[in-house]
Amino acid sequence: MSSRSTVAGAVRETPDMDFSPRRAVVTGAESGIGRAIAVALAEDGMDVGITWHADEEGARGTAEEVRAHGRRAEWAYLDTGDASAADVVDELADRLGGLDVFVSNAGMVDSAAFLEITADNWGRTLAVDLTGAFLCIQRAARRMVAAGRGGRLIAVTSVNEHLPRVGFTAYNAAKHGLAGVMKSAALELGVHGITANTVAPGEIATPMTGMADVDPRSTERPGIPLRRSGDAREVASTVAYLASGKASYVTGASFVVDGGMLLMGPQGGSDLRSDEWRTP
Repeated sequence: MSSRSTVAGAVRETPDMDFSPRRAVVTGAESGIGRAIAVALAEDGMDVGITWHADEEGARGTAEEVRAHGRRAEWAYLDTGDASAADVVDELADRLGGLDVFVSNAGMVDSAAFLEITADNWGRTLAVDLTGAFLCIQRAARRMVAAGRGGRLIAVTSVNEHLPRVGFTAYNAAKHGLAGVMKSAALELGVHGITANTVAPGEIATPMTGMADVDPRSTERPGIPLRRSGDAREVASTVAYLASGKASYVTGASFVVDGGMLLMGPQGGSDLRSDEWRTP
């Protein structure tokens, strides 16, 4: 069912609150947060397209987990730093028979002190984490608009979307930029019944943080109010909510999943007793 609305003289179909997604694409899903998201969406009844960059075997493992929940899984190689990256979105959507949910999760981290960042470091980080992500999100949005059934666009950013960290200037810029992309998408695509939100994780136990096999409950993080790292499944559950019909009136928002880390800004600053934090 859908309701009709008129915008700038054009009649558009706006799907109602009964959005029931069946097909999703998750980028960077061979491990960590991406894998957890793919599995969570499968648990919610979705067929899932998976992209991988460094670990095809990992993508196969994710696909097996998706299929274990009785859902279809497809996978494809994706380098978001490549100019043709968005074509992979179409490829996977075609193989799935459509696209209801797109999760932009693929990315990279390249740390360097502000005065030492090279043009290559800067260019590659922005290409992968911002430009490529935008082009894939845009391609997904075009398919959703053409299908006329609404949709969900979700970008996994980082707490760096909200506050910068020393030694991550390019990454900080990319995540701030991606947040702006999603807010713009929310403004312009709402008329099509498409929501756009970000999920901003803090320290999560994944291969990217060097904690692939660590039980978050065993970590000691005094500077985080919950005193531990996060589990990828805790991020995935937030994404799954945003992908569902339950989040029909949520758009342009950022959901921080960080155990309270961001709340420690003033507190952490006043409690530091050395200048060690100034060195990446």
